[in-house]
Amino acid sequence: MKKFILKRIYTAFIVVLFVVALNFFIIKLAPGDPVNIMAGFDNPSEEFKMAIRAKYNLDKPLITQFFTYIYRLVQGDLGESYYSNQPVTSLIAERMGASLLLSGTSAILAFVIGTLLGLAAGKKENRWQDKVLSAGTYVANAMPSFWLGMMLIFVFASHLGWLPTQGMYTLRENYTGLAKYIDLGKHLILPVTTLVIVQIPGYFRITKSSVIQVMTDDYVTTFRVTGMSEQKIFTKYVLKNAILPVITLFGINLAYIVAGSTLVETVFSWQGIGILMYTAISKRDYNVLMGTYLIIAVSVAVFMILVDLIYAKLDPRIHYD
Repeated sequence: MKKFILKRIYTAFIVVLFVVALNFFIIKLAPGDPVNIMAGFDNPSEEFKMAIRAKYNLDKPLITQFFTYIYRLVQGDLGESYYSNQPVTSLIAERMGASLLLSGTSAILAFVIGTLLGLAAGKKENRWQDKVLSAGTYVANAMPSFWLGMMLIFVFASHLGWLPTQGMYTLRENYTGLAKYIDLGKHLILPVTTLVIVQIPGYFRITKSSVIQVMTDDYVTTFRVTGMSEQKIFTKYVLKNAILPVITLFGINLAYIVAGSTLVETVFSWQGIGILMYTAISKRDYNVLMGTYLIIAVSVAVFMILVDLIYAKLDPRIHYD
């Protein structure tokens, strides 16, 4: 197991390094010049542009910029934002908690709800429960997250007035203590509901198909012949084997937990990393963009290793020797 973990860490390091290099050159070679945005004038002088390029090391050859970036990256320096002149590490750290709260809460709820619904549908295949749940998830799967978010805002915030429309806190109020957390919870309901609804169909389909497949295996038929109850077969054997593919999907979703809710964060003005990445794209803020992509690459590598370890724990047939 130790040898396997070390091998996966080495592989993950190589993959992350490749992703960093690929993102660097793709972003730098993309159309658009951040200097024109930073200049901020209708007709900025060439001297002013040259000064900006020199400040942010943009006047050097691309390969030189790359090795300079790698050298600073090894030292833990992600550079400065072109737009705000703040360190990228600080910008990401400020918004990390908001993204983890939103995406983490929705990922766990979607996993639990979607898996339970899939188990119920798989156990009652072709019955009315299965048909109703399948139809509902098909509808949910067809709804874009940004559209669903706007519809929830229209109904529950604008029309009924039950919940706030956007942001993390009510700015005109100065809540403290428990009241502040209650206010945060109210602002969290609509974006979390949006993400949960759009994620449930994936868990539902995989769980349902996995249950149906396991239920037709020979060992399940053998247990039935011996007189074992359906509930015991399902709880003790089917559930444990059917849940394995769902763990993979959950791990993939967790891997993108840091910046996987950009559209929803934008709709609800949730100040997380997703909306930071969106702003960086529109402002050609290369350092911020590369910093967020690095965080995503590292989180994907880490969670994929964790998924493999969980697999080995849940399924004794898997050995990493």
